[in-house]
Amino acid sequence: MQIQAAVISKQGQDFEWQAVELEEPSLGEVRVRIVATGVCHTDAVARDLGIAPFPIVLGHEGAGVVEALGEGVSGLKVGDHVVLSFAHCGKCDHCLTGHPTVCDTFNELNFGGAMDDGSQRLARRGEPLATFFGQSSFATHAVVSARNAVLVDSEVDLALLGPLGCGIQTGAGTVLNRLKPDFGSSLVVYGCGAVGLSAIMAAKIVGCRQIIAVDVHDSRLKLACELGATHAINGQQEDTVERVREITGKGSQFAVETTGVPMVVRQSLQGLCPLGVSAIVGVTPEVTLDVHHDLMAEGKSMIGVIEGDSVPRVFIPQLVAYFKDGRFPFDRLVKFYSPEQIHQAFKDSKEGITVKPIIQIS
Repeated sequence: MQIQAAVISKQGQDFEWQAVELEEPSLGEVRVRIVATGVCHTDAVARDLGIAPFPIVLGHEGAGVVEALGEGVSGLKVGDHVVLSFAHCGKCDHCLTGHPTVCDTFNELNFGGAMDDGSQRLARRGEPLATFFGQSSFATHAVVSARNAVLVDSEVDLALLGPLGCGIQTGAGTVLNRLKPDFGSSLVVYGCGAVGLSAIMAAKIVGCRQIIAVDVHDSRLKLACELGATHAINGQQEDTVERVREITGKGSQFAVETTGVPMVVRQSLQGLCPLGVSAIVGVTPEVTLDVHHDLMAEGKSMIGVIEGDSVPRVFIPQLVAYFKDGRFPFDRLVKFYSPEQIHQAFKDSKEGITVKPIIQIS
């Protein structure tokens, strides 16, 4: 079938909405009409740094309605509301033990440009187009593995839900699934974009006593406090590590680092108390700073967390339930854009004007 999609032909080029061809779903796949899709920093990284093949259709926070089922699909039906999350094989040791975020073929399936069987479902005038995260949701429709499609509550506005598939899942899951802070503990979040603010809301859910937000945008710090942060630190105006220690006494027990800035990564470690744990979730260049003292002398830990160590089909419906209960108000992070405003959405996100842009397709 013919659809509309935002195509990038070469690294660093702008998006162009074009007519492209989408194949019918194959074995174990579904076709989804995209209602809306979040804009994530990883989409910008793919466009600018070329971490996936070109030409390509990006987008990996899609939400939509199931329109067609391929052979062998169970648990989904036409008309279901779904959120599209990351691709995973479903059969390696990590997938089978509840850790699909470290699937043996995670990079191949999400950044390799093809579906499970190595083929593409998208083409432009006969030229194959690479797929991103097994979905390519900057489009009116997508064909995805049924494993990627998460059934969600049809009573909730579907247009809001796409970012649960990546950014919001990453922040909340890092706290709820991996760090699992004790009630009354302390946690610092470095960077208050969609990932960081989701971590703050999750920390409030579990009852952290001190939830410290660190950012350079006062508007985001204000929102962080409204969503659950007990303290806010502007990293350009204060000594972050000194202020964290002042608030907590000996340093925080936990930290979530979302910026990917090497200096901030180091701060997240220095701001911990002995035996504290810092979870790194941002795309980080090489960190050459000497962290030996922090790690060895005080028993601290630095861990990497991908996609919040989540099982999307379990975790995303849980987040939706928290949202319905008023305990996870992620709708306060989003701003809607039309497909024609996709460039503006990326610009506003980069400049800190919008926390989580969502492209409303239909």
